[in-house]
Amino acid sequence: MHDAPSVAESRTGDEREPLSAGLKQRHLTMLGLGGVIGAGLFVGSGAGIAVAGPGIIVSYLIAGALAMLVMRMLGEMSSAMPASGAFSVHAERALGRWAGFSVGWLYWFLLVVVLAVEATGAAQIAHGWVPSVPQWGWVLLFMVVFTTANLAAVKNFGEFEFWFAALKVGAIVLFLGLSLLAIFGVLPDTEAVGFTNLTGQGGFLPNGVSGVVSGVLAVVFAFGGLEVVTIAAAESDDPARAVARAVRSAVYRILFFYVGSMLVIVTLLPWSSMKPGQSPYVAVLDHIGVPGAGQIMNIVVFVALLSALNANLYGSSRMVFSLAERGEAPRSLLKISDGGVPRRAVFASVAFGFISVILNLKWPDSIFHYLLNAVGAVLLFVWGLIAVSQLRLRPRIERDAPERLTLRMWCFPYLTWVALAAMGAVLVLMLTDDAARPQLLWSAAATGAVLVVAGLRELRLRTTGRPAR
Repeated sequence: MHDAPSVAESRTGDEREPLSAGLKQRHLTMLGLGGVIGAGLFVGSGAGIAVAGPGIIVSYLIAGALAMLVMRMLGEMSSAMPASGAFSVHAERALGRWAGFSVGWLYWFLLVVVLAVEATGAAQIAHGWVPSVPQWGWVLLFMVVFTTANLAAVKNFGEFEFWFAALKVGAIVLFLGLSLLAIFGVLPDTEAVGFTNLTGQGGFLPNGVSGVVSGVLAVVFAFGGLEVVTIAAAESDDPARAVARAVRSAVYRILFFYVGSMLVIVTLLPWSSMKPGQSPYVAVLDHIGVPGAGQIMNIVVFVALLSALNANLYGSSRMVFSLAERGEAPRSLLKISDGGVPRRAVFASVAFGFISVILNLKWPDSIFHYLLNAVGAVLLFVWGLIAVSQLRLRPRIERDAPERLTLRMWCFPYLTWVALAAMGAVLVLMLTDDAARPQLLWSAAATGAVLVVAGLRELRLRTTGRPAR
């Protein structure tokens, strides 16, 4: 078995991964910005507003602060020890093979299941535009297009994501600009709204602290996806510097986009008018008189879904490739094309993703429903292992290679412990919430199954000297 190298032995920016180095800094920066701007923000935020009212601003601040802390930890480790497996490799170095195996396969499972949701969502929108093409036909088209893009060269993935993210970022900037003009009564047929909607309708916290807490549960998982930038950094010209710069720029801007959007939405419109499943962005654009607001947001959500599909296919293929590098996945997945692309890893990820799509199309309320529940809280388990890994690795890096700490976690170790406590609090809240409890229990079962497999592999390795296959 291939063991993860120690801190002193790990790759630096000058010691290349076997993959190509086709990603530029602009690709990573936009990947960091666009990776979490998706349907969860454009549509799903309505559910958060419905339960928290204007207090959704506080909910996003809390969830965003947690995501920022996790990314800072991950950025610290990835800039010091860049690797295509990112936090899976870090977990193996910090805690052992069982941890790298567990977090790697859990994250891969999360990505390929979510990939099915994104492909199906994009197909539903496209089918509404062109009903003559069946929904499965659109899914097949998207899978072929993005598989081809990921097989050709990593720079193709980078270019796709750059322009997808640029469109999403541009849409949010334009939305914020128009909304601010409407708030101050600058747009035609608008009057300054003041703070009526923030303080009326039951006050800033109409449902009290419990509403803010429910809002956190509704929005915290929308920040998932930032992790892919640390995976992608290993395929850049200067991984250590690239990931540090991408993490620094992304977390602040994303927090600004998310919190800024919620602030202008609940300022312009009464929170009680928001309904789960309906986009608050469409409601605002309709309110300020933008023609065709629904179709405009349909286009933006469509691009956001395809962008997430592309990023998840990339992230899942690199994660399973990294697992194969360390003997935690079939060695056949290590085959690399002349262009430095792990093609078999791409095929393996898209194959399982396509199976998930079929399950979603045929049994959305049974088999796929259970799969989706099984990954519902996996992100928190992954984040938890990232935090524990950082607690273990930071002292080692300071001892063995302090010059690699180009990006440091704030107030170490106190904020790392705060982040872990916050994750624990979210898990407890999910356990007490009727809607979230099934997701937590199924995710815990999936995590437990992976941990059992990891434990059996460790036992076999210790007794026979050979890993289980």
